[in-house]
Amino acid sequence: MKTLLLIDANSLIHRSFHALPPLTAKDGKPVQAIYGISSILLRLWRDGRPAEGEARPTGEARFGGRPEYAAALFDRPEPTFRKKKYAEYKAQRPAAPDELISQIIEAHNLFPAFGIKTFERPGFEADDLIATFAEKFRTEPDIRVVILTGDRDTLQLVQGEKVVVRTFKTGVSETVTYDEKAVIEKYGLLPNQLIDYKALVGDPSDNIKGVPGIGPKTATEILKKFGTLDAVYNNLAGDPKLEARLGPFRKEAELSKELVILERHVPVEVGGVEELRVEDGGDAIKAYFEKLGFRKLIERLEKGDEPTATEGAKKEASKKKPQKPMF
Repeated sequence: MKTLLLIDANSLIHRSFHALPPLTAKDGKPVQAIYGISSILLRLWRDGRPAEGEARPTGEARFGGRPEYAAALFDRPEPTFRKKKYAEYKAQRPAAPDELISQIIEAHNLFPAFGIKTFERPGFEADDLIATFAEKFRTEPDIRVVILTGDRDTLQLVQGEKVVVRTFKTGVSETVTYDEKAVIEKYGLLPNQLIDYKALVGDPSDNIKGVPGIGPKTATEILKKFGTLDAVYNNLAGDPKLEARLGPFRKEAELSKELVILERHVPVEVGGVEELRVEDGGDAIKAYFEKLGFRKLIERLEKGDEPTATEGAKKEASKKKPQKPMF
């Protein structure tokens, strides 16, 4: 099986920005998020690679190693179709600081240095593009889709071991991979049921309300019994207690579902998977690191040394002198 890696670029940028200490490049621009993503990719490129003559490892490492194909998907600043449908969508989030915005822009240079093409589409989020690419290539007989993200919104896309989500436990170093079995073990539900699950419990991070008073345990029990949100509301008459709790909030639940479900048919200009082939970017990666002054990452690139991203960032930051860049 060959790997198609779909990278939730904005999610990784935000996670790295908040997880790592402030870092500046040679020109004084903030780059801790760029450093974090670079560290993640270096580790991922090497993770799971067998030594010569060894069999491919199993478990978490099965989804590591430099992928044959990859794409980095970005959010756009324009209002999305969700925002147009529900004005309060993500309304509670503060405006991104300038030092974060500048690194989102710079990441468009980072991924090509690793041989990865970038994609974005006004009106849609990165998760929608991920869903579109996963839908487009999940039926390829020799392709496994691995989604790399800092959150779990894309778990609804998981399909067996054919489409999996790799996310982070803490910080930007330790990861966990969710195939269908892992989703069921974690949530007690099938991946596609997580859409209706969030429709019931809501999602505070996106300001999606869900149904008042319905928490994770209750939502799981309801969906285990009825299967889908539609089946729940079509059978409320037979359960007066449940009807009293859910009946008045059908519109809210259905709106939440519309906001949660990912769009799998975003118009993007890509034909076959070969258009996403990852180029061997060793020289380009080193040149990019030299431009930004990532000395520790250059050492890792050349020696194969693998400290965690946080350890590396702290070592870079420790070299800071007053009024000068950190490295």
